[in-house]
Formats: sequence, structure tokens, C-alpha cells
Amino acid sequence: MLAASQDVSIDDFKKTLVQAVNLGSMETNLRNAVFHWLRSHGNNKQIVVRDEMTSRESLDYLRKAQITWERRIQKSLESMCEEIGINLSCLRSSVDRDEMLQKWNELSTYNTSLERLRPVYAPKDFLEVLFSLHNPNYRMISDDMIWDFSYLPLKVKTLPELRYHFRDLATADLLLGLTCCQCLTTLSCGSTSQGEQERIALGEKVLLHQHAPVCQEFLKLGAPRCLRGRLWAQILGSNSKTSEQHYSELKQRVLHYDMLIDKLITKDIQLTACNDDQYFVFEDVLHQIMLCFTRDTDVLSVFNNSTSHPILTSLKGKPPMEAIYPPNGIIPFHGFSMYVHCSLLAAPVCYLFNDPVPLYYTFRAFYLRYWFRLHVISSHPQSILGLCILFQRLLQRHETKIWSHFMSHNIHPIRVVFKWLMKGFSGHLLPEQLLNLWDMIIAYDSLEVLPLLAVAILSFRKDNLLQVTTLQNIDSVLVDLSSLNIMSLLQLALKGPIKM
Repeated sequence: MLAASQDVSIDDFKKTLVQAVNLGSMETNLRNAVFHWLRSHGNNKQIVVRDEMTSRESLDYLRKAQITWERRIQKSLESMCEEIGINLSCLRSSVDRDEMLQKWNELSTYNTSLERLRPVYAPKDFLEVLFSLHNPNYRMISDDMIWDFSYLPLKVKTLPELRYHFRDLATADLLLGLTCCQCLTTLSCGSTSQGEQERIALGEKVLLHQHAPVCQEFLKLGAPRCLRGRLWAQILGSNSKTSEQHYSELKQRVLHYDMLIDKLITKDIQLTACNDDQYFVFEDVLHQIMLCFTRDTDVLSVFNNSTSHPILTSLKGKPPMEAIYPPNGIIPFHGFSMYVHCSLLAAPVCYLFNDPVPLYYTFRAFYLRYWFRLHVISSHPQSILGLCILFQRLLQRHETKIWSHFMSHNIHPIRVVFKWLMKGFSGHLLPEQLLNLWDMIIAYDSLEVLPLLAVAILSFRKDNLLQVTTLQNIDSVLVDLSSLNIMSLLQLALKGPIKM
């Protein structure tokens, strides 16, 4: 279109075309498109492999373990349907559809029977699967070898490499969220410090140019609360994909089809976000976002970068048909609704938006970029397995007293922090602290900040941890993280030896 416009002359095509591109926003749009393309195509870099199957996972035993895990999930779903006597999916009756439409903005009051439902799986179930992994090329000398996953040939960063990667975070003096624990009672930009006011003014200029890489660099020093949503959307590219029409279509799919997954999501929200005094007020919007997410077939694109596969199951009908279930291919685990990933470990993002449409697309972009890695078996360095290995190596090499104390009492360190890693700390930190942490994930395009923070927290609570000898008592020491300042802990861990 631009090349055919009056601004471009055929006599000097190249020069006038470049000038026309520079005049409008096309140059920025092109730069952003290249930025997002490079990120998406580099999201699953692996070694050179033989075929498409191994391009997603080069280790046969991990690929087979993922397939076995998926079959176990499918069997759990189907057995639950048989026990309860309901279908995986069916058309809603007109009465049911009308009731749901009437209560769309207050779905927490929508009546549904949940008593006999159970989660398909919980983080602890997935952890047992990781513990059961076996490298056929590695001879186990004793059961003690599982303490550090040394039998899995996954390369992860060392502490010096992490310090280099997060060097701006380590050396920053003016870092938002560094010295105070702010409460998200308001999104107003009033009553802010002079430093934050300057950051807001600079952030507005950055957002004005709409250049995603610049926004990402700006985010490395923290996000003002009133700009965070816009910064995330720009960096994740969700602002360019927002479609009210598509969201409306997803809503219609929710209204027309009743799925077992809907009930699992409703029960999960009731057991998690609704019992959290920080998030319960967002229960209704969580229902909307999560239910629409299950119907979004665009999410299937995540399987292009994942070792997992969507479940194919037979749906009852005339004739019976085999289909992906649920339509987005994602089976929720217990605590899934605490992602506004629902990869955004869901509830906290409600603070950022008033309109559920941009909320949904930012949540979806976060899931497609990051959170999907936390519940699949993969050799990718930022998969949940890679993060567990990174945590254990950091703890073993830099907090040997804690490591030895856990070992001597037969407590596997990863059992202590796995729920933090798999949920991205959602539900464990105060909302503002959690959002500061997720700022760093987006700014540095890395989930490796999660195990780094986990080690820093154990180091900070070391004196208390060394006084207890059971997993239950260790959990009691770590149950309340509300007093922690996340940015301070990360800086301390990055500036020198992890000694708090």
C-alpha cells in the first residue's frame, strides 16, 4: 500500500520509499515485528537434530517421559468423567446458556456442582515425575545421586554467568521497588517520590515511541505501577494482537459449550484465589479470563515450541469424533488459576487493567512466552527441569550449610521450593513484590530469576532453617514471605556471594 502511494516516486523508488517509511509509524512497526519474530523463533533453541520430532526435544527419554505423563493426565480426566457420570464436553441447554449470560459479570454466583471433582494433578505429582526420570546413558551408583540431578546432561548457568546476564539489576542504584514494599491499594500516580515521578515521565516518553526493545531496556530498572500494564503489553506484543471480536467469539464458545475443564477451573479458583485476601475481589474476572482461555485455539501455537502435545480424546456424539481437549490443549493443574497464565499466574494481572480484553491478551502472551515451560518435561534450560537443576546447583555450591543440613535430614531441597518455581511465586509473594519479580522476567527475557530468588530466600532465612529438621517445619519457616523485598534480595545475590 505504501509503495503504491503518492509519497513514493517510481523515478527514485528506493529513496522515496525509505523516506515514506520514516515519516509514519511503519518503521517502528517493522522494528517491533522483527523483535517479536526473533524472540518467538529463538524461544526453543536446541542443538542440531535429525527431524521435527527431535527438534523440540533431543533427549529420547525425556520425550518418552512427557508422552507417558500426558497419557496419565488423559487417563485421569477420562476416569473422572466415568466416576461422576458427565461428558468431557457437551452443548449447554438454552436455560443454562441464558443463566450464564445473565451472570457473566458475576460468574462466582453461577451454580455448578463441584463436590466430587478433584484436580487432575498438583505440582507435587509433577515433581514425582521429574524425580523418576532416568538417563539410560548414566549408571546410577546409589539413590543419593538424585540429589542434584547430576545424571541429567542439562547445561545451566553458573552464578557468574547469572551475574553477567542480570548485570543491570545487580548494579542499579535507582531501582524501583528496591527500598520499600508498596501496597497495591491504588493505581494512581499521585503521592510518589521524586525518583518515581522522574521514572514515570521517562516511561511516558518511552511508550510514546512504541518501540518494544526500548521498553524492555526501560523495564530493567523497574516499572512505575501506572505504566506497568502498557509496558508489558508493548514488550510481549499483546497490544498489537488485541481483538475484541476474537474475545467476543471466545465468550460465545463458553456460552454454547459446557466442559469438564470449566468445573475444574471454577473449583481451582475457589480453592486458591478466592481464599487469598489479595485476589478474591477479582474472582469474577478470573472466571471470564480462564474460561475464554480454554476455548482459544490460537494457544495451540505453543506446541510448536514445546515438547508436549495436546490431548486427543473421543468426544461422545453422533458420530463420535476425536478432537483436541480442551480446545486450547492446556490441562490445568491445582493452582493453575493463580497464573493470570493462566502463564499470567492469573490473579495479579487484574491489578493492571480495567478492561478484560487487554488483560486477556497480555495474560495469554505471558503464557505463550514463559509459563508453558513450567509444566512440561524438557531439556530446555528454562524449562521447569532446567530451573530445578539451576536452583540445586546454586544452593549446593554457594549455600553448602543449608544443602548439607537438608541432606543430613533426608530433605530434598527441591521439595521445599518447587511450588514457588512452578507457580512463578504467585500466591506466595505480596502482589507488588510479585509484579516486581515478573518485571525482571520480561525485562531480561528469562525465568532464571526464579531459582536465583529461591536460593536468596533460603539464604536469607538460613539461621531459622538450620534450627529445624523436618520438611513440615521448614515449610513453616518459609510460609510467610510478606516481609521480603524481592529486588533487594536479588541485588544481594547478584552483587556478591549469596550470604545474607
